[in-house]
Amino acid sequence: MDRGPDEKYPPIEPYDHGTLDVGDGNLVYWEVCGNPAGKPALVVHGGPGSGCNARARQYFDPDLYRVVLFDQRNCGRSTPHASDPAADMRHNTTAHLIADMELLRRHLGIGKWLLYGGSWGSTLILAYAEQHPRRVSEIVISAVTTTRRSEIDWLYRGAGQIFPEAWDLFRAGVPEARGPGDLVAAYARRTESPDPDVRARATADWCAWEDAVLSMEAAAGPSPYSGRPGRDQLALVRICTHYFSHGAWLEEGQLIRDAGRLAGIPGVLVHGRFDLGGPLTTAWELAKAWPDAELTVIDDAGHLGGPATSRAVLAALDRFARLG
Repeated sequence: MDRGPDEKYPPIEPYDHGTLDVGDGNLVYWEVCGNPAGKPALVVHGGPGSGCNARARQYFDPDLYRVVLFDQRNCGRSTPHASDPAADMRHNTTAHLIADMELLRRHLGIGKWLLYGGSWGSTLILAYAEQHPRRVSEIVISAVTTTRRSEIDWLYRGAGQIFPEAWDLFRAGVPEARGPGDLVAAYARRTESPDPDVRARATADWCAWEDAVLSMEAAAGPSPYSGRPGRDQLALVRICTHYFSHGAWLEEGQLIRDAGRLAGIPGVLVHGRFDLGGPLTTAWELAKAWPDAELTVIDDAGHLGGPATSRAVLAALDRFARLG
């Protein structure tokens, strides 16, 4: 399908969708769009807990790709929803999500698929691909993260050097925290409170900090976190704090350490030089450890990207569409 060099593909709707029983009482929403006979690709959303976004469909040529999107456990249209305090988060870990992706692949009869995503999605993509490299044809990532504890510490403490006013408010939201290193865990405890007012306040304070970190980016808009619907906010913050307080259940540096397992998988990494939420260092280190990856640094973009980021992602996906 033809398009201009700076244009995404036109909006499309799924031709199939459903929910997959992944066990532990969880149903995971999935959808498929594009060409049923096209090259399989999976969109892995960020957050964790953001849910899949229809705009992601527009990065793929619908004549050439069979595009699969899914809502990770407890968010989006998957159930139970994390905004419900009764939802059991014990069954939502990185290992569970990797298993869900494999179950979905088999359910849809796919042998290998391209993986595309960014931010938290890049962490999950790398974790899945390093565990199941034979099931991955190519990888395209924007806004590279590996959810190392050092990256979490930067985002929720170190970035306070740039936004000290906002960080003071963020820290004040959990006065019971046992020092700066306990902030994320303290917020996680508050999102599990039986008191809905406590959960709501913690969600608002967390989103205000995330908005502050993105506030210098032209693509951010007025409030990319606080502007979400209340139910989605509650789920997002509960899931984020759950994952980040546990280091995503990954060994420190594991995904870069084991990047050799990706040998033979072509990859494109796109990262904004002014990404204050996830500094360029992680993408740089990953590119050095993964010999088949190409790193494109976008000089005028941050975590949310921009026109040049979109062009780089579109170019990579167009190129990979014609590979076997």
